[in-house]
Amino acid sequence: MSDTKEKNNTPKKPQTVGTKKFNFSLWYLVAVLLALFIAQAYMGGQHYEKLSYSKFKDLLNSDKIKNVVITQENIRGDAMMDSAGVQVQKPFEVVRVEDPELVKQLEGKGIEFEGRFDSDWLKGFFFAWILPLGIIILLWSFLIRKMGGGGGAGGLMSFGKSRAKVYVESSTKINFSDVAGIDEAVEELKEVVDFLKHPAKFRALGAQIPKGVMLVGPPGTGKTLLAKAVAGEANVPFFSISGSDFVEMFVGVGAARVRDLFAQAQAKAPCIVFIDELDALGKARGANPWASHDEREQTLNALLVEMDGFESSKGVIIMAATNRPEILDMALMRPGRFDRQVVVDPPNIDGREAILRVHSKGKKFAKDVNLRVIAARTPGFAGADLANSINEAALLSARRGKKEIGMREMEEAVDRETTGLERRSRVMTPKVKEKIAYHECGHAMVGAKLPNTDPIHRVSIIPRGTSTLGHTLYLPAEEQVLITKQEIVDKIKVALGGRAAEELIYGEVSSGAYSDLQQVTGMARAMVMDYGMSEKLGQVVYRKRGGGRDNPFQAQDDYYGEKTAEAIDHEVREIIDNCYDEAKRLLSENLDVLRNMTTELLKVEILEGDALAEFLGKDRITDFAAHMHDGKGPIVEEPAKSDDDAPSTDEDDSNVGKTLDREG
Repeated sequence: MSDTKEKNNTPKKPQTVGTKKFNFSLWYLVAVLLALFIAQAYMGGQHYEKLSYSKFKDLLNSDKIKNVVITQENIRGDAMMDSAGVQVQKPFEVVRVEDPELVKQLEGKGIEFEGRFDSDWLKGFFFAWILPLGIIILLWSFLIRKMGGGGGAGGLMSFGKSRAKVYVESSTKINFSDVAGIDEAVEELKEVVDFLKHPAKFRALGAQIPKGVMLVGPPGTGKTLLAKAVAGEANVPFFSISGSDFVEMFVGVGAARVRDLFAQAQAKAPCIVFIDELDALGKARGANPWASHDEREQTLNALLVEMDGFESSKGVIIMAATNRPEILDMALMRPGRFDRQVVVDPPNIDGREAILRVHSKGKKFAKDVNLRVIAARTPGFAGADLANSINEAALLSARRGKKEIGMREMEEAVDRETTGLERRSRVMTPKVKEKIAYHECGHAMVGAKLPNTDPIHRVSIIPRGTSTLGHTLYLPAEEQVLITKQEIVDKIKVALGGRAAEELIYGEVSSGAYSDLQQVTGMARAMVMDYGMSEKLGQVVYRKRGGGRDNPFQAQDDYYGEKTAEAIDHEVREIIDNCYDEAKRLLSENLDVLRNMTTELLKVEILEGDALAEFLGKDRITDFAAHMHDGKGPIVEEPAKSDDDAPSTDEDDSNVGKTLDREG
């Protein structure tokens, strides 16, 4: 598992292949047409006042016409006309009417006139036809260039170009020191870095670096970040693209993008090509004929051919990431393609603490913050989850007006990720609240009396999320890799402690144990069917989970007959009933402690620390000092003790796989 914290320096934007993209807008065309109208209106020549022919004759008879120009269609000239009560000389224009007496009348008045052949094509034909047509041709040529192969990256014909973002050596600014919690994966990839830096050392021995490196792990474990760290360490260009960017509805587009990507990579060798979410592109061909996608399969074929075609000696390393390796095509995983797998698992407790320390850089923490405790509380968390927890704690601290991030905010942030927000506004009757308190205290009491359970960290009856009415939190002291039969049995007893407490106190049970019953049924059935922990049914696996790589779409198979099915059901029922009886026995022997603990829990809503130790014993609750990691302890040395001795009603939590219970 891995993850990192970005450096404070503002990262440079990735440099992409191709010219600067120009976005054409319809508003450009509207603006051009508007300019044409303006040009025709105001640039076409002198502005004439339009007159009727009768008005023209009246002005002529009144001796107000000064001069006249007669054309085939119009009569233009200057005349004295009223303007705001004042006689001013204005140009006018009249549509010509057949009037044989007009010339004689003009001669009789002594008005200067002339005939003119109107050939003003520049003002008429040019502006009306030639200029608009020319602009349309220019726009069309521009669009054709953008859509053609010679245009920019956004052209129509350029959809066959690779969409990979190219990060130059100085833009990633990430190296292995920014990656925490996956030391094994880092060590495996250092060989790739060494090859990119010193290829001659490998070539001298005739060695070839693997062409493809597959990063496999759950979401959020830092696979993409690890690939960037390899590029940063090797100081080479880094091509980044998603598997979904290759798959399009147009036939042949994906294959064309694959070819273009490899052509660009070879031009910039040595470099790293990183394909994220490879499963979008590399699903097994023919595994599900009813949902086949011919274009995707052709794109996958192109990828396989290109990986065979380029030489690893050129220094082009193909890296890919997926969280679903079981559905990938076998041809991708053979030697010569993605022939090396690097597993990026979720981190253990030490890895989680290291990741928390990476993400805590640049943040102000209070002295009581203990990252070891937070790491112990978050089994199964990936690097992205841990980073989000620290960010959520910072937001909570700022919202509460604090200048430092405290332990309360850190635990509250973990609670939010696991069980959701507090819902103190949820209205519950005193009787319902009392039942929940007895239920949670029953879990804690049974867990405290059994030897194979984790220390108890907190008991809470504060509702959280959509269905959690209360919970009992256990804090594991170490990572659990294997689990014994007795440990599973004890876990079943603890899970049934809540319902046992309800029956002892009220003589009846409620629906609050629904999630508990789901857990115990799954654990008991796994004991019988998966782990061979039943003496009656023997050491036999009765079911197979998934079809494996050969057939990833195969559903779960059951390998037993009807009589065996009845025996399995009977054995599961017997395991659960025996555990329930044992839980009731433990609670009945400590009934007074159960009542006193419930009374106190109803008052304060959360029991932890010394208040919890008063009922369960010091040796059965979380010892914070034991979680201090070899002197590393909190972020700030010599942690100060919290001023609040009483349990905080703002804190409660549930841990992945370690919290009982989520009622609804």
